[in-house]
Amino acid sequence: MPVATHLRDVFGFDSFRPGQEEIVAAVAAGRNTLAIMPTGGGKSLCFQLPALLLDGVTVVISPLIALMRDQVRGLREAGVEAGALTSGNTQDETDAVHEALGAGRLKLLYIAPERLASGATLPMLKRAGVALIAVDEAHCVSQWGHDFRPDYLKIGELRRALGVPLAAFTATADAETRAEIIERLFGADRPEVFLRGFDRPNIHLAFSIKDSPRKQILDFAEARRGQSGIVYCGTRAKTETLARALSEAGHSACHYHGGMEAEDRRIAEARFQREDGLIVVATVAFGMGIDKPDIRWVAHADLPKSIEAYYQEIGRAGRDGAPAETLTLFGPDDIRFRRSQIDEGLAPPERRMADHARLNALLGLAEALDCRRATLLGYFGEDAQACGNCDLCDRPAEVFDATTSVRMALSAALRTGERFGAGHLIDILLGQETDKVRQNGHAELPTFGVGKDYDRRQWQAIFRQMMGHDLIRPDPERHGGLTMTERARPILRGEQQIRMRRDTIRAAKGTGPRVKALVGEEDAPLLSALKARRRALSEAAGVPAYIIFTDRTLVEMAQTRPMTLDAMAHITGVGAKKLATYGREFLAVVAGASAPVHPQRLKLAGRDQGGLFDRLMQAQTELARGPDGTGKPMSCPANVLARVATLGSPDEAALRRVLGERHAERFGGAFLEILRDS
Repeated sequence: MPVATHLRDVFGFDSFRPGQEEIVAAVAAGRNTLAIMPTGGGKSLCFQLPALLLDGVTVVISPLIALMRDQVRGLREAGVEAGALTSGNTQDETDAVHEALGAGRLKLLYIAPERLASGATLPMLKRAGVALIAVDEAHCVSQWGHDFRPDYLKIGELRRALGVPLAAFTATADAETRAEIIERLFGADRPEVFLRGFDRPNIHLAFSIKDSPRKQILDFAEARRGQSGIVYCGTRAKTETLARALSEAGHSACHYHGGMEAEDRRIAEARFQREDGLIVVATVAFGMGIDKPDIRWVAHADLPKSIEAYYQEIGRAGRDGAPAETLTLFGPDDIRFRRSQIDEGLAPPERRMADHARLNALLGLAEALDCRRATLLGYFGEDAQACGNCDLCDRPAEVFDATTSVRMALSAALRTGERFGAGHLIDILLGQETDKVRQNGHAELPTFGVGKDYDRRQWQAIFRQMMGHDLIRPDPERHGGLTMTERARPILRGEQQIRMRRDTIRAAKGTGPRVKALVGEEDAPLLSALKARRRALSEAAGVPAYIIFTDRTLVEMAQTRPMTLDAMAHITGVGAKKLATYGREFLAVVAGASAPVHPQRLKLAGRDQGGLFDRLMQAQTELARGPDGTGKPMSCPANVLARVATLGSPDEAALRRVLGERHAERFGGAFLEILRDS
């Protein structure tokens, strides 16, 4: 049967969407394929149609049960034999799939990547006669993608074991993510890559600084009453309170998050598919498996975690091609929250730095000077003209030449060794002699007090826009110290000017109260690093994080920054046992790599005798070959030095008993002098 006939009779389309036909031809011809297509661009058809043209079964690896069930249901209604093997199946459903596979009737088999870990999966697929592997949401294979799934890493092994072509599909993949997808899934068998435009011209884009955010969301929903929409929130608790507020305002609304019972999540998904005008208030756990075409709006009550996540989430709207709208709220607390998520992760420093750059790209979109769509598409490597369908095309931003202000900020960062965050740099620019400014001698810098034309909140807005322009990034290796990127150097040297938005700087003045944080802005990155170390240790030991150290203990570490084990021993909650077990681990986070410490010295940490031990050790080192440096090498065991350090009084006889005559002859005088001075 010709392709056009399948397209019309099975799927009901008279023609392909832009880009689909070439991809279908490549997949149907058995070529390895990677297709990056916009959300709502018709990715599913690009493997479902070839599956009908090929002899054998097409295995579709998909990340969500809801997505698989939805596609299987749609295919069966179109007359295509399809089935899914998922943990949500009844026994009868599973038996029916195996029976159809054995009879050779099944054309598409959907499985989750986790099923690849089962030893029975490969033999089953070999018996079934697989013709093609299709991978949906292929960015999940990448550490750089925004929802990494480790079981996706087994797909490459499956392709090699079955010896069949593979077609991978995703809506969001920047250059790094594309490279890793190719490496993980295809290896040396490089695929044909189709990069179709990321533009969704029917979606109106808008951002707004938070100002009574609950009211902003309620007003946005009220203006679209009766339309299906999604509100994404950063926390589970907020999904519940905001859904309640929407319901109290007369909307049909429910919440959805990963902490709900599986049955409650299924009910919410089913309601959203079935009911017109329902608003789901959700975490990012919701949406990937929802293929509802008439979602008319998507709002973010909190800043998404990356520009890729933003693109994926707004892509739920307007899949039918009709007009749809978005609103994304953001504020300083959102940015701090997203930064801390990155810093508290267990990824290596270069990955965390890249994640900060991705967040910077999203801030650049939030603080864009011109058309948002052009900014968004530019991130994905596409050129675009002003779209006429975003808030900045509706009402252009008020911009000004910010070169002087940016050079002040960059100078402050450079002159302080790029070791400090925005809070401390703003103190310098405002000429505020804080304890930290005085301790570091920063009141003597030429940049001290040069920025008094702006208040603190306005400087925070300037630093936020500098991050959005990717001029500065927090360095995880320096606990959030802001480091300058190559893009900033021409500005600092006076070779290039930079414009910024005056309206967002002005709006920063007099905004509402800040959410109370555990520590100040300067100490937040170190606290995040301490929490990350605590999490790694707790996971390794299989105990709750608070068993290692409580938040209160970590906050005190971040604020006081102990540089020795003796100082660490004085932190609240650090007893002798925990100091011996975890002290060096956390000291390494605060002070960098720490030298090995003898257990005898560790026992004395935080006590006066600890300092005595160190002085005795130094004296012993100096006298190891005698006063003139020519004697036979000699030293005392560490437990003997510890006993000397804990002597109650500088008693020569007692000292000789501890040391023994031979060692007392070499070290007794020096040790006695140290004891008398203590």
